[in-house]
Amino acid sequence: MHIESIRIRNFRRLQDVRIDLASDISIFVGANNSGKTSATHALQLFTAASRERFSIHDFSSECWDSIDGFGAGVPDAVLPTISMDIWFNVEPANLHRVVDLLPSLSFTGNTVGIRVEFGATDPPTLLRDFQAAYALAAANSRAGENGAPGYHPSPRTLCNYLRDESGIRLRKGFELRYYVLDRPRFDDELREQPGYVPRLISTDKGRGGKDILAGLVKVDFLHAQRHLSDSSGGTRAEELSRVLGRFYQRNLEQRAADVEAQRALADSETMLNDHLDRVFGPTLSRLAELGYPGLGNPRLLIKTALNPATIMSSQDGTRVHYALGQADQHGVLPTLPDRYNGLGFKNLIYMVVELLDLHARWLDVEESRPPLHLVFIEEPEAHLHVQLQQVFVRKVLDILNIEGADAQYYTSQLVVSTHSSHILYERGFRPIRYFRRTASMTSHTSEVLNLSAFYHGTSAPSRNFLERYLKITHCDLFFADAAVLVEGNVERLLLPQMIATAAPRLLSAYLSVLEIGGAFGHRFKSLVDFLGITTLIITDIDSVLPGAVPEHVIDEDFDDRPADGLEAKQPAPDALLEAAAAAAAEEDEEPEDEDKEPGPGTACMVSVEGAVTSNQTLIKWLPGKKPIADLLAAEESECIQVRVANSALVRVAYQTAIDVAWKEETAVLAGRTLEEAFALENLEWSQDKDRKNLKLYVQGAAKLDLAAISARLHRKIAGSSFHKTDFALALLEQNPSHWLVPRYIADGLRWLEREVTPSDPGSDEGDAGGEHGLFEDLLG
Repeated sequence: MHIESIRIRNFRRLQDVRIDLASDISIFVGANNSGKTSATHALQLFTAASRERFSIHDFSSECWDSIDGFGAGVPDAVLPTISMDIWFNVEPANLHRVVDLLPSLSFTGNTVGIRVEFGATDPPTLLRDFQAAYALAAANSRAGENGAPGYHPSPRTLCNYLRDESGIRLRKGFELRYYVLDRPRFDDELREQPGYVPRLISTDKGRGGKDILAGLVKVDFLHAQRHLSDSSGGTRAEELSRVLGRFYQRNLEQRAADVEAQRALADSETMLNDHLDRVFGPTLSRLAELGYPGLGNPRLLIKTALNPATIMSSQDGTRVHYALGQADQHGVLPTLPDRYNGLGFKNLIYMVVELLDLHARWLDVEESRPPLHLVFIEEPEAHLHVQLQQVFVRKVLDILNIEGADAQYYTSQLVVSTHSSHILYERGFRPIRYFRRTASMTSHTSEVLNLSAFYHGTSAPSRNFLERYLKITHCDLFFADAAVLVEGNVERLLLPQMIATAAPRLLSAYLSVLEIGGAFGHRFKSLVDFLGITTLIITDIDSVLPGAVPEHVIDEDFDDRPADGLEAKQPAPDALLEAAAAAAAEEDEEPEDEDKEPGPGTACMVSVEGAVTSNQTLIKWLPGKKPIADLLAAEESECIQVRVANSALVRVAYQTAIDVAWKEETAVLAGRTLEEAFALENLEWSQDKDRKNLKLYVQGAAKLDLAAISARLHRKIAGSSFHKTDFALALLEQNPSHWLVPRYIADGLRWLEREVTPSDPGSDEGDAGGEHGLFEDLLG
């Protein structure tokens, strides 16, 4: 038996979301403030069945107008409710446990549901009480003078009335109600059919809804706020020794029931330590499954100061120690107290002990034990290095396994919320539940996506590519405000500086930068569309001679090879060939092979008539064109994938034609790659001898016209002796105020800036960057 799905309505950011849970482990991910914590708190509030813990702030902001409208007497206004539908998947062996939730005697299937609703007990009475309070407040109000605002004491609205600090009004006027749900009356998205009214669970006959739910599932939480201290000071600080002490008192064999331990207390400290070592043995063995202590880490020991009255309960009693090395000649192990170990292992030990404690308390309930134990673990990655994070999420289910005949009747189900990409990709796509913000000017809500649906709805080659790529790179796509897919290593290295120059407000946004190459970028379309994440693609136009262009051609930036894996073969006049050969001798530039005729698919200048692109992202995604002439003529709207329903808002940026000036000459040119575009837009600056380390300097450039120098730059950059990463690192040494960001990148970044970090309508957009933009985001 396990929870199959939950639907939350009108709770904080979660206006109406469905969250599917895997039968073993689910992983909640998403950008900050996307609703992960709200989902956890919703389950905590509804399963705790305590209306005193709710507040008016738990209602979604979209409900506030409806609440105030009801208080103002708006016709047909209805007080909204907060609700949670919990759907259980029940095996035949456990059907007797859910008999109270069967909608009818003719029930068939294995899915039953219960709705928990927080709503007004008696709306007319609540309205009368508010109106009386409002009338009293209005009697004590006063108008403003000389146009100044007047004074109206609280309450001014029904929300204001229910927002009293003590919470008495909300507790008095609202209650928790429970309903039986009939699965056939719901659609595939678990939304009820029009006109369907679920059956209220009455407390007059048999068990109430609170008891039914408590009899099915026990929910426990291991919160992220784990302050492991070396001292007992501070209200939230807790020593590891105290955690183990509490576990001992609750779950392990006590000394009073252990004859051997009683004799040890009377005879010697050694025998008492043997007792503690024995009873804690299984717990410490579980830690070994997570790789602790491992090579070079001290072993964990439980030692006592031989004070029978305070064993495992005070600073003078038993404490955790770490054994260093082997026993000396007297048989004494050198040890250190727990304060001398690092926070990472303290956190690991703490989590394991707390989980075992929660698990043991659930198992200790024999007669009325709920068949399902649902455990939420918030941010287990705190203080843990990468390998421990991965081992923990891989082994945590093994720690909570159930052995024996009861295993078929009882289930442990885990939900982990995390910001760690290492935890995420250790488990693959299927357990991921992605919380996506859907903020607008008037609302801030979220929706939850089940990545297992993406897993099953995507072709195996694309799915395998994405899983392996994301696991190798440990990218943070699932936690970002927006994504930037870049051509290669050069763009990735230069992007931070280009953002600071062209779109500074993006510095305050959380961007996930993925290096994907033009040949593979289109493979990310399915994932980007599924997640609905705003995305900018920065890629190269990659012009080649027309003809058969293999789709598997790999773009040069992806692995620092020449364009499309081939040398550039651009026909040139004899004079230029001779100049190129002379320059090559001095600059290690590879000369052209005059006798070899360039074939279809060979890299060429953008200006070559009939050239096409080899970039599969431009062909298969945006703008969906192959001829270079069509790409250069494409409107901006053709380069933007407009968001439709839940799809993503995507824009592609590639090299475009610009005015290039050289000496007294001007021409409209376009680069083939980032390096070419940069050289053309910074032509005079890059041809200064002081910047030869950029490797863009052309020998004898002063004697060349614009056509010749652009051809030389193309061949130089396409040659195998030109290393793109070296160019990027050399450019980072230069003062960024002295060079221009290529226009196609600057335009793309400004578009992303407008979409992700919109400026204050009352401010000058040009002044929104830097610290001003940062504080706008923090305060807004």
